[in-house]
Amino acid sequence: MNILILSCGTRNKVVQYFKKEFEGEGKVIATDMSELAPALYEADKFHLVPRITEKGYIDKILDICQKEKINGVLSLIDPELSLLAENKARFDEIGVTIIGSSYELCERTLDKMQMFQWLKDNGYKCAKSYTDKDLFLADLNAGKITFPVFVKPARGSASISISKADDLETALFLFDSGENMMIQEFLHGQEIGADVYIDLISREVVSIFTKKKILMRAGETDKAVSFKDEKLFALIEEFALKSGFVGQIDIDIFDIGGEYYISEVNPRFGGGYPHAFECGCNHMALIKNNLAKKANPKSIGHYKEGVYMMKYNEIMIK
Repeated sequence: MNILILSCGTRNKVVQYFKKEFEGEGKVIATDMSELAPALYEADKFHLVPRITEKGYIDKILDICQKEKINGVLSLIDPELSLLAENKARFDEIGVTIIGSSYELCERTLDKMQMFQWLKDNGYKCAKSYTDKDLFLADLNAGKITFPVFVKPARGSASISISKADDLETALFLFDSGENMMIQEFLHGQEIGADVYIDLISREVVSIFTKKKILMRAGETDKAVSFKDEKLFALIEEFALKSGFVGQIDIDIFDIGGEYYISEVNPRFGGGYPHAFECGCNHMALIKNNLAKKANPKSIGHYKEGVYMMKYNEIMIK
């Protein structure tokens, strides 16, 4: 049984965990467009590939899948998730399972306004969001939203090009300075991260890990502490099932006065997943079972709480 990890970049721990889980039973193959992606060198074997936007990219990945006898494939970057899902039939034809959600869901998570509208329509608490400047001004004048606010591209990931605005002049300047921009309510509260696995066979939520974020850096969790709350577990399970996600997802949530607000979803391994693994949530084993056509039993909240994660820099010399 072999697995292919695309766009591995600096996700060394994720590759290490897969290699540990698959040892003696299969190989872990990794790809990236740069030979200086350190996670490549953690895999059993790696391939350098073109940029995902280049013509023939998917043909190259399918070729690697056939040559390496790949059983399952996943990506660690958001834009590639839609590309994989869009080509699901081609992977199915050669017997390769995409460990990820549908094209529609991958696109929804990339489009922040689309995600906001879905959350609002389905009754979930979330940050008010606007792509219509007049609607924002109307709500501002009515006291339905106050400063500060975030101004960001309506489509994107990794907290790229996000700016905080403390006044109307700044907000409108930022909004008018880019294309397809949005204004979003600033949520004051405890930020929470959830690492969730939805079984590829049973379509049930089988694992949830939650952490309180203490410090963020470049859009990723830098320091956090694990915790448990049955109310939050129930909300996450309901949300994941109603949405239709499968495989690994990463959810950003805010606790505001005891109420949980869903912020964003990444249908992949998040940068903070090692915290979950080290606390006992081995999602690599869940993936391996699914690739072996075995459904996983539900095991929600079975991990150590009060465990701190502290990221630090490491180097690789080649």
